[in-house]
Amino acid sequence: MPPLLRMPPRSPHAASLQRRRLLGAAGAGAAAAVVAGLVPGRPAAAQSPALRVVTVAKGLQHPWGLAFLPDGRMWVTERPGRLRLVGPDGRLGPPVEGLPKVVAEGQGGLLDVALDPRFADNGLVYWSYAEAGDGGAGTAVARGRLQGQRLGEVAVIFRQQPKVGGSAHFGSRLVFDRQGKLFVTLGDRFRYRDQAQDLGVHLGKIVRIEPDGRVPADNPFVGRAGARPEIWSYGHRNVQGAALHPQTGELWTHEHGPQGGDEVNVVLPGRNYGWPVVTHGREYGTGLKIGEGTDKPGMEPPLTHWVPSIAPSGMAFLTSDRYPGWKGSLFVGALRAQVLVRLELDGRRVVREERLLPTLNERLRDVRQGPDGWLYLLTDSEDGRILRVEAAGQRG
Repeated sequence: MPPLLRMPPRSPHAASLQRRRLLGAAGAGAAAAVVAGLVPGRPAAAQSPALRVVTVAKGLQHPWGLAFLPDGRMWVTERPGRLRLVGPDGRLGPPVEGLPKVVAEGQGGLLDVALDPRFADNGLVYWSYAEAGDGGAGTAVARGRLQGQRLGEVAVIFRQQPKVGGSAHFGSRLVFDRQGKLFVTLGDRFRYRDQAQDLGVHLGKIVRIEPDGRVPADNPFVGRAGARPEIWSYGHRNVQGAALHPQTGELWTHEHGPQGGDEVNVVLPGRNYGWPVVTHGREYGTGLKIGEGTDKPGMEPPLTHWVPSIAPSGMAFLTSDRYPGWKGSLFVGALRAQVLVRLELDGRRVVREERLLPTLNERLRDVRQGPDGWLYLLTDSEDGRILRVEAAGQRG
């Protein structure tokens, strides 16, 4: 892995305020010539397709999550607390009414959005958000049905416990597994990192629940004294990327490290992913070691990690043939590095890495494959965009 090159910002918010580079981002409908970035310590990839970036929609305030409807429309969350439908033509619908109150402070706000696997029959949409309560705030998940311009039958189906002070590390991605159970990724809430190892709380965990919030009977800690039965895995810092592997159905995630140590993991039931006992990251500002080192028996090592941090957010497996030679790759957005990372895989092994869109100069918050097979990105800014990444020479 490449050496630590420089000290990242001292606070968890400073990285999210990474200055924009001098080159401007591509405008609406503009094409961007792309050259894959070389990654120290990783083999160079084979010849990659030329790419162009097309603006699908703009004028979104810090968009966070994206989900595609069967009719081509898109649900988009904006972190200040708005949920919108965006038409295939990029037209922004008005904010949908009926959401519970959102705490939009720091990294908190309206976060991810997902459709029920039986959406065509039941019309249910799910979203995660920062919710206030006794002790501070925590990540919550709610669901509802769109009725005109309003969400009806809204119910909160999960609340992270305990609620604590601070405005960092809420997670949170929503992923349904093949049995229709819902994974929710939860942050350690920054100042409470030691509780990521405590099975009696939800901090620093990934949980798995039924669509109505009940606990699945086959969760790994059901019946264990002192453990929250919703917990699927533990020892996580701040997971902001999650997707099911298209062949195995396993949950893959990535999470933010502190000063270095961003990780990609295959998340298995009941496993401990180490934070903060083991990590490739260092303390903010001082660079001092955290915990006991980078590995320990009984704690799962990452598939890959980044030092220095790229600040990953959003991820998707490519299952389409839209991009020659890329089918099966894992794509990760980067906030700090402001690139799209392609990881070429051999089973669970990362064999190559490319850094794409180096001249885009925008923080990438989410990555999704659309129903048309193209990759779609959300840019995290006051004037955020939905972007479609196309392989030059291909249409349709």
